[in-house]
Amino acid sequence: MSPLRFTKDHEYLKVEGDVATVGITDYAQEQLGDIVFIDLPKVGKKVTKGSELAVIESVKAASEVYAPASGEVVEVNAELGEKPALVNEDPLSAGWLIKLRVDNAGEAETLMDEAAYAAFVKSL
Repeated sequence: MSPLRFTKDHEYLKVEGDVATVGITDYAQEQLGDIVFIDLPKVGKKVTKGSELAVIESVKAASEVYAPASGEVVEVNAELGEKPALVNEDPLSAGWLIKLRVDNAGEAETLMDEAAYAAFVKSL
């Protein structure tokens, strides 16, 4: 089973132990177009599943990123401050947004796996 999980809002969660990497999917970055700025939360911020986590601004629009799980922000991708286009170039790896210490690993199980997300995107 892949550790990647997805939301209907096109965020992904990659759980490794009690810390999860959060970002947006390739589909989401394609829809946004060229990303020019990302407003990330501060380390230590507590978030609940479904709450606003970050804002991504592109040449087309600004879009909210929602927390796919509840927890505490333990790291942000500082490289995005200088190079927000990393999200366009490699959203599932170098373009990650934050690392979250998850409160309940079971929340990830409620999200879509890769096959379910692929089917969801095809239905759009």
